[in-house]
Amino acid sequence: MLTVRAPATSANLGSGFDVFGVALGAPADVIRVERAPETSITITGAGSEYIPTDPEQNTVGAVADALEAPATIRIDKGVRPSSGLGSSAASAAGAAVALNALYDRGLSREELVPIAAEGEALVSGEAHADNVAPSLLGGFTIATDDGVTQVDASVPLVACLPETSVSTRDARGVVPKTASLEDVVDTVGHAATLAVGMTRDDPELVGRGLADAIVTPERSALIDGYDAVREAALEAGATGVTVSGAGPGVLAVCRESDRRGIAGAMMDAFDAAGIESRAYQTAVGEGARLYRDG
Repeated sequence: MLTVRAPATSANLGSGFDVFGVALGAPADVIRVERAPETSITITGAGSEYIPTDPEQNTVGAVADALEAPATIRIDKGVRPSSGLGSSAASAAGAAVALNALYDRGLSREELVPIAAEGEALVSGEAHADNVAPSLLGGFTIATDDGVTQVDASVPLVACLPETSVSTRDARGVVPKTASLEDVVDTVGHAATLAVGMTRDDPELVGRGLADAIVTPERSALIDGYDAVREAALEAGATGVTVSGAGPGVLAVCRESDRRGIAGAMMDAFDAAGIESRAYQTAVGEGARLYRDG
């Protein structure tokens, strides 16, 4: 048996829609695999009752099929579905690492990215690498048609998750089809600022670079209480706030000394809106880790 811990992720980061992503130190999925004549999947943990166990309908089943690696697969969900924290990507990335090792396929982490992304297509309708890339590689990733660029980074974060849900398909439906040149130029500038900030582990630059006038305003409207939560985080010291992935998770960038206060402020703001939430005091972290049991 092999075990993999695959981290949650936050994609888009405001200005980097469908391109940027980071691995989070917490939460994470744990995937255990054993060789078997055919693939079977059992799921426990956060939101497991909402996830299909039929391999034909599960991201992990798609990964096993792509790698021609049938297995008994057990998933302990630490990353709740429909959270905006890359739940399906964590499972797909973890399964890709585990099955690649179980069957000695010899593929690099970079080569596993498109395989895990195909598994993601079952959930979002399209193969996107902005969540699976950081879950596999760790750090900050830039996913384009030309491949994935990765840099290690250590930037403090708070990921606040309300007890509501936003489906990836619904969130994609509100993305504008067109944008003004002015907004595009602003977004490019913010994306460049964010990328430089990641290379410097600079929360000020990263926070400033989250700003986006194209996609985030439309997606944040799907999250009850978002404006109040964003304002509370900024008042508590956050350097920037945005929607995590498709939402409803909200991501704040900060200095480490402010992290606890920001987490409390964000939960209080959701509570004032009548919404329960939990906050992960975390940071940009490592990618999927493989353990050989026994």
